[in-house]
Amino acid sequence: MSDKKPDPPNSPEEIGKKLEEFIRNQFGGNVLFTSFRDGQGKDDGPSAQLEPPTMETTPQEDDESWLDFRYRPADIKAYLDRFVIRQDDAKKVLATAVCDHYNHARMLREMRRRDPKAADEVEFAKQNVIIVGPTGVGKTYLVKHIADLIGVPFVKADATKFSETGYVGADVDDLVRDLVTKANGNIDLAEHGIIYLDEVDKLATAGDRPGRDVNGRGVQTTLLKLMEETEVSLHAPNDMRSQIQMMFEMRKGDAPRRQVVNTRNVLFVVSGAFSGLEKIIERRVSKGSIGFGAAVREDVISGTPLRLARTQDFIDYGFEAEFIGRLPVRVVCDSLTADDLFDIMKSSEGSLIRQFEREFQAYGIHATFDDSALRVKARQAAEEKTGARGLMTVWEKSLRDFKFELPSLGLKELLVDETLLRDPDAALAHCRDKAQNVQVSAAAREVEDFAQSFSHDYGLEIRFEWDAAKLLVERSAREGSTVADLCRKMFKDYPFGLQLIASNNAEKSFVLPLRAVQEPDKYLSDLVVASYRRAHGNDQSK
Repeated sequence: MSDKKPDPPNSPEEIGKKLEEFIRNQFGGNVLFTSFRDGQGKDDGPSAQLEPPTMETTPQEDDESWLDFRYRPADIKAYLDRFVIRQDDAKKVLATAVCDHYNHARMLREMRRRDPKAADEVEFAKQNVIIVGPTGVGKTYLVKHIADLIGVPFVKADATKFSETGYVGADVDDLVRDLVTKANGNIDLAEHGIIYLDEVDKLATAGDRPGRDVNGRGVQTTLLKLMEETEVSLHAPNDMRSQIQMMFEMRKGDAPRRQVVNTRNVLFVVSGAFSGLEKIIERRVSKGSIGFGAAVREDVISGTPLRLARTQDFIDYGFEAEFIGRLPVRVVCDSLTADDLFDIMKSSEGSLIRQFEREFQAYGIHATFDDSALRVKARQAAEEKTGARGLMTVWEKSLRDFKFELPSLGLKELLVDETLLRDPDAALAHCRDKAQNVQVSAAAREVEDFAQSFSHDYGLEIRFEWDAAKLLVERSAREGSTVADLCRKMFKDYPFGLQLIASNNAEKSFVLPLRAVQEPDKYLSDLVVASYRRAHGNDQSK
């Protein structure tokens, strides 16, 4: 029984223990709760020393090399051409908007160094972007690769996860805080990042919808201040963990640092499929049937109505005028044809085919994809009507059995062509047969190697008949051993036995039949006995 007395109720120690237990239950043990002591080792009372959450927000040494933006629109488009097939108009518009945005940010930064007051008086209209286009055409891919090229943090989120104030779903301010995380705590870098909000069309609401809409109109209103210019606190007011982190920083007594992120130079890009927007455009266009209106209707009939979208069309779709007004740059991505999907597989650096090649290569299999197979899958994916995402859908079913079996067959090559796609079961059966033949051939070479090694070591030539070698191969596979190990075990007495025969009859070449593998000891014994009989018979005849 311990002599240690329990802490009295409501003592500093007892309070500290309760607070420690509460914090550990809330944050899964990611805290360290201790007491601060003075230089004499006396307790000053319980205090919570919290380890910072996993989000790193310690500012690093200011590195401005990333902001030395010298790209031209043509440079950015050429870079995007390596990854995204087609969408030339979208690439040009995006490249121009990005260059304008970051060139302005660079020049404004340089001006602020020389004359901060003059820099503050410069007017700056942000070129936030809205991308319209069906799913799988490369909207996210375009923006992500632009961020990679420039070297700025990139945050992507779906609009459907946010609510107006965070009490349902997430807080839109979290997007800005995520930029800080992606920038490893470098707030200055985060303030020049890119925020990409997908499925923004889901925020559109009917104007006559009753009640409070926290996932539509309210989120639009909340996003307005972010897209223009506002300051976002690093610590979310309704996030207890963030607040405890702030307390930790204050208790550590570190030098004061910035606690807010300014969104003035953050580039916002939103996108969506906007299903149904084309009908709004067609209704508007249908009102004009002569003159210029007739020419516009031809564009609608030709299948490009989204390129004719106006601000009022987006408002009629369900967006606030102020919200759509914060997105002055409008980009339209076209649907992908079967030829486009073929080019994506054939030419894009991010092609799904490169992924498949790497997956097979992980097992030592060199996979080759013939153009005939790419054409077949391009046509099938086009019928899925999900853009480039359809490629994975159509390929997965055709390759799943090959991915499962080939790593165990030991084949080194796989040709994926139209024949394979037309009858994958037959192609897989052929792979199994080929693998078996390869294994048998390899094992047969091991049998031959053993025979040559035996001849070299003992000066006696041995050869195995075909059915004997085949049985050795089958038995080694069945027993899970190499052919060489099996032969050394089965024929361990053959060097001595065959040398006896050679001394009796001067024989130095032996062909081992099937029986030698089936009954190796008895076969050798019979050979030795027969050799003695022949030798003695010859002696008697003399």
